[in-house]
Amino acid sequence: MQKTTAPQTITSSFYAYLTRLRWIKRWGLKRNAHEENVMEHSWEVSVIAHTLALIKNRYFGGCVDANAVAAAALYHDITEVITGDLPTPIKYHSEAIHTAYKQIEKQAEIALLSLLPEQLKADFEALIHQDNLPEEHKQIIKAADKISAFLKCQAELKAGNLEFEMAAEQLALKIAESEQAEVIFFMQAFAPSCGLTLDGLMKTY
Repeated sequence: MQKTTAPQTITSSFYAYLTRLRWIKRWGLKRNAHEENVMEHSWEVSVIAHTLALIKNRYFGGCVDANAVAAAALYHDITEVITGDLPTPIKYHSEAIHTAYKQIEKQAEIALLSLLPEQLKADFEALIHQDNLPEEHKQIIKAADKISAFLKCQAELKAGNLEFEMAAEQLALKIAESEQAEVIFFMQAFAPSCGLTLDGLMKTY
């Protein structure tokens, strides 16, 4: 029997960077009743995006790789471990700021990709350079990101924090205007119960 040769020992700080996403706080310009970090946000966007893809496939004749969408969504904010989270009102305050931030994101993508062992770079490239994703995947992830932000706003309002009132209204309007049938389905089927207490949820089954 031919013996296999163990691969050469490789060291990489890529995963160490990923673990630090838990320290990157979101919604930095607002007072938060419940703080949210980029790591937990990425997980929520991933599961919402996965569900949206499945809804699209099962109810609206889609043919989307739901697992690929979920994986890409997990990495959709990975560059923030370098850039930090730039609040949306600042990011879109002017075209100059938005363009500059996109350039910074690109440099952060390149820096993170360079940390990977050579034989893994091709596997991670599409996940990190998300502009290269199929358009359908990008649309689903973007919608999931908005839904996640909307649910965060609703949780803050439920806690009596009016800091999120305007953001909640703006996100609700954007979601309601969506032309993605899977988004409307999700909001009707899953979003309402997110505002229930544990006792309220227990009564639903």
